Amino acid sequence: MVSAEFARTAVGIIGNVIALILFLSPVPTFIQIVKKGAVEQFSPVPYLATFINCGIWVLYGLPIVHPHSFLVITINGTGFVIETVYLLLFLIYCDRKQRIKVLLIAAGELAFLGVLSALVLTVAHTTKVRSDIVGSIAIVGNVMMYASPLSVMKLVITTKSVEYMPFFLSLFSTLNGISWTIYALIRFDPYIVIPNGLGSVLGITQLILYATFYKSTQRQLAARKANVEMGQAEMGPSMGPKKKSNVAHNDHP
Repeated sequence: MVSAEFARTAVGIIGNVIALILFLSPVPTFIQIVKKGAVEQFSPVPYLATFINCGIWVLYGLPIVHPHSFLVITINGTGFVIETVYLLLFLIYCDRKQRIKVLLIAAGELAFLGVLSALVLTVAHTTKVRSDIVGSIAIVGNVMMYASPLSVMKLVITTKSVEYMPFFLSLFSTLNGISWTIYALIRFDPYIVIPNGLGSVLGITQLILYATFYKSTQRQLAARKANVEMGQAEMGPSMGPKKKSNVAHNDHP
């Protein structure tokens, strides 16, 4: 018979893999940003929220804060590095006003992590107290990460388009929430269950929105492409006579 600890470890490993895919899912988005040389309407909020969230969970998983949480450290440490890369790319391709705003928020998040770490490790003297403090804050961070696409969801509902809500980010966010909810239920950990349970619900909501507005998005993209092609077709004939006129002028000085 499979022990609860073995099952928990197995689910934790699966959670690590799914979370890694989740962290890497925005790669196509950033390839698009790099190619276009602009962030367009893509929001930095999900990456800022995930950045601070990963930092808090790394602190939570430390043996001197919450023992036996190595799998929490591995994936969130990896996520912290990945989100740092995303934010650097966003800073490169966004406008000056947005760049200042993102820099200030990221700096504030790092300062918060530093102060929290210092206070928890010096003022709290047991792992139980440290776990309670960091875990309570981690719930807020995790909820922020899962709720961060709410602004994008509002845009989807307003425009009836999912163009700026990456599908794979929504899909693996949902799977991530479900896997870590199961992980935390095997050896009950309310600080992991609560935010990931909520994340599962929000992720499913995003997938429902995607399914609802997928067809209208395709129609909008097709109409936009047709307008561009029509505009190019209209420009073509107007340029023709002008070129012919120039040739005639050169032939008859």
